[in-house]
Amino acid sequence: MLIDSITLTIRAGKGGDGVVRWRREKGIPYGGPAGGDGGKGGNVYFKVVRDIAALAQYKHKTDWEAEGGEAGQKRSMHGSNGEDLYLPIPLGAVIHNREYDTTYECLTEGEAILVLRGGEGGLGNEKFKSSTNRTPEEFTKGAPGEFATFDIELRLIADVGIIGLPNAGKSSLINALTNASAKVGDYPFTTLEPNLGAYYGYVLADIPGLIEGASEGKGLGHKFLRHITRTRILLHLVSAENENVGQVYSTIRDELGKYDKTLLDRKEVVILSKIDTVDEATCAQKLKELAKVSKQDPIALSLFDDLSVKSFGDTLIKILRATD
Repeated sequence: MLIDSITLTIRAGKGGDGVVRWRREKGIPYGGPAGGDGGKGGNVYFKVVRDIAALAQYKHKTDWEAEGGEAGQKRSMHGSNGEDLYLPIPLGAVIHNREYDTTYECLTEGEAILVLRGGEGGLGNEKFKSSTNRTPEEFTKGAPGEFATFDIELRLIADVGIIGLPNAGKSSLINALTNASAKVGDYPFTTLEPNLGAYYGYVLADIPGLIEGASEGKGLGHKFLRHITRTRILLHLVSAENENVGQVYSTIRDELGKYDKTLLDRKEVVILSKIDTVDEATCAQKLKELAKVSKQDPIALSLFDDLSVKSFGDTLIKILRATD
């Protein structure tokens, strides 16, 4: 199961304490302060990786902490700094820091995003030596590292988002065009997580079935609506099996607009799918009905017809290249 949202509590490393130490070398009769400073605590970074399943590793471990700095050493030696903590986060994720009310978008693969700073190391007693204080006993403790709770939400980055009501043929289409091997069935919500496939270098995402009220959390609700926001083109499938294809189209468009109005301006390709389930006259009538509400010429598609699939694939490539 795809984990596409998680909450993590993370603390950067604590700084190491400064120490009180004294010189004991031969030839220095009165000794002297030689306590070293503590090392700095480790920082925390989110490392952006191209792996949509990256959040799964946090399912059973949601509390993380970077390594603390080492305490100061004798002979004025500095304690070692704590090791930085790098947490892999999938490309496309949105991260919100509750404590600092800051948001990060993970849009560049390989980027390391600094989110928490480790505490500074404390000062050893050598730092407190002065002309009036030759044997200082003072030292300071290391500072705590920054702490925060992070809400992490994955939003897929894809060239094409395939949308429509359950059983519109979305999974079958991505299987026909790519090697996604998406699960296919004749019952609602066969697809319970997004499927990705590559088509001539373009990424296609099969977005799980939406229903009326999805923008209010019904059905699979917001869980997958957010994945549509990062797609360049929407393939809107409407099954010819539906009695009123215009109403079905409008239902999904209404849900998109309620969730994010900018989605209504996204490039859209309307497809009348499963035309093999109706006769030619009925197909022609449904295409006309769909054209009235979508204000564009829909594409008729049967996934049981190799020529139909090839023709659609060629058209899709032309559309994608025109929007590059």
